[in-house]
Amino acid sequence: MGANAPEAPARAGGVAGNERLTGTTAAVLFVLLLIEGITILSLDSLLPLHLLIGVALIPPVLLKVASTGYRFIRYYGRDDAYVQRGPPPLVLRAIGPIVVLSTLAVLGSGVALLLAGPHHDQLSTIHTASFIVFFGVTAIHVLAHAAKVPRQAAADWRARSRLPGGSARRLVVALSVVAGLALGAAALTIDGPWVHRHHHHREALAAPFARSRGWVE
Repeated sequence: MGANAPEAPARAGGVAGNERLTGTTAAVLFVLLLIEGITILSLDSLLPLHLLIGVALIPPVLLKVASTGYRFIRYYGRDDAYVQRGPPPLVLRAIGPIVVLSTLAVLGSGVALLLAGPHHDQLSTIHTASFIVFFGVTAIHVLAHAAKVPRQAAADWRARSRLPGGSARRLVVALSVVAGLALGAAALTIDGPWVHRHHHHREALAAPFARSRGWVE
C-alpha cells in the first residue's frame, strides 16, 4: 500500500491536473457569470434566465471551491509537489477567503430570496450587498488569472498536452454544468412568486401595444 501511494497523484495528474480542473471550472464560471451579468441589465425582462443561471452556478462554484481547497490543504500539509509549485500571490491569498465567502453569500441569499419571494427586503439587501463585494474581489481574481485560465482549460482537450485523469476532469466539469442547469430548470418550475412577477411585468409592457391595436378595451 505504502509503495503505491506516490502513484496516486500521477494517476490524477498531480498538481498540474488540479490546476487544469480549477482552470476549466473557472472558464465555465466566467461564461455563466457573464450571462448572469447581462441579465442584470434588464432584470425584469430576463428574470427567468437570471434565476436559471443563478441556480446553475451552484455546482460549478462548489467544484471550484473543492479544487482550490484541495490545493490549499495539500500545500499547507507540506506535500512536496504542491510546496514546490508555490503559493498563489499574496494579494490573491489575502482576498481568497473574501471571494469564497462573498460567493457563498450571493448564492445563498439568492436561493433564500428565490424561496421567499420578491418582496423580502432584508434578503434583497443582503443579496445586493454581497454581490457588490463579490464583484469587486472577483474582478481582481479574474484579472490575475486571465492569462493562464484559457491555457489550463484547453489543455485537457488537446491530445498532445493531456495528463492522466483528463477524462475524469472533463466528466466532473460537464456533470457540474448539467447538474446546475437541471437545478435551475427545476427552480423555475417551483418559483411561483417570481414567475408571477415576471408575467405581470410582461403583461404591463404589452398592454399599451395591445390597446393601440384594439385588442383590449
